[in-house]
Amino acid sequence: MVIRLNRNRCQYCRFKKCLAVGMSRDSVRYGRVPKRSKSQEEQSVTSSDSSQDQTALESKQLAIYDVILSISQAHHAHCAITEDKIKNLVRHPATLMTKIHIPTGHLQFTNEEIEMQRLLMWQQLAALVTPSIHSVVEFSKRVPNFPDLSQDDQLILIKTGFFEIWLTRMARMISKEENIVVFEDGSCISRQELAVVYSPDFVTSMFEVANGFNLLNLNDTEIGLFTGIVLATSDRQGLLDTQSVERIQDRLVEALKLQVSRNHSTEENLFASIIMKLPELRTLGSQHNDLLRWYRGQWHRGSLPPLFAEIYDIPKNQDS
Repeated sequence: MVIRLNRNRCQYCRFKKCLAVGMSRDSVRYGRVPKRSKSQEEQSVTSSDSSQDQTALESKQLAIYDVILSISQAHHAHCAITEDKIKNLVRHPATLMTKIHIPTGHLQFTNEEIEMQRLLMWQQLAALVTPSIHSVVEFSKRVPNFPDLSQDDQLILIKTGFFEIWLTRMARMISKEENIVVFEDGSCISRQELAVVYSPDFVTSMFEVANGFNLLNLNDTEIGLFTGIVLATSDRQGLLDTQSVERIQDRLVEALKLQVSRNHSTEENLFASIIMKLPELRTLGSQHNDLLRWYRGQWHRGSLPPLFAEIYDIPKNQDS
């Protein structure tokens, strides 16, 4: 990072930064060369203006670098499925049907039995998802300026954006080839079981969106910046201070753009491709909320992890 205090430490890095902020190669190599026709006073004004512009550009870029660093640290600290952590993950086959009792010789189920089986599978899924809720909350607290929002707005953004953030993080754990989702404890759940909990069409869309996201080949910092953008969505229902949320998202978008330009300089359309994932996630988030309506109506028939019930506004069973 090139700043005033250390800009002479590496001429190569300083040269690259000067070019990055828009200075011409001649100015970088030979310094400011005033035109002969200008008076000394004009030259002094020009030099002063240029210096001020350069300082403003440096300050703006440093602020963006600070955002990138903050998000990168928050994501690595509060995401269980970063590249490094996945390397040590031990995968094992698992099922959502462990609590379901199927009587011997029982070949046909009543609608009541089918509903209860589906409900029990959803409870098993909730137990696998719950650890992610805490990590998303802790990540959110470290998004620059997010803690400055009112507590109500923070809760709305986390609750309404959780599924989209979770799916973004889980994309690399969703295998279209193996038809499984690998959770952060290593549990491998089949696509077929998820289709029972939700619906075949919804799960197909989940796998397609995840596969498309994986093809972008983003690193952990870029994924962290993108999840921050998903979090700071200003048109969530019930928000009071939408302008402050927009400002947070604008800074994150600018940071992601800079990060992508540095890491993927040859991929001109990558940033646009990443941003285009936002409406896809939003659509899935809306569909997921629709699917939750049936489960919300069944809250009294089961027991959910309290944090899971809280994030999705599901009444808690008295036995929980």
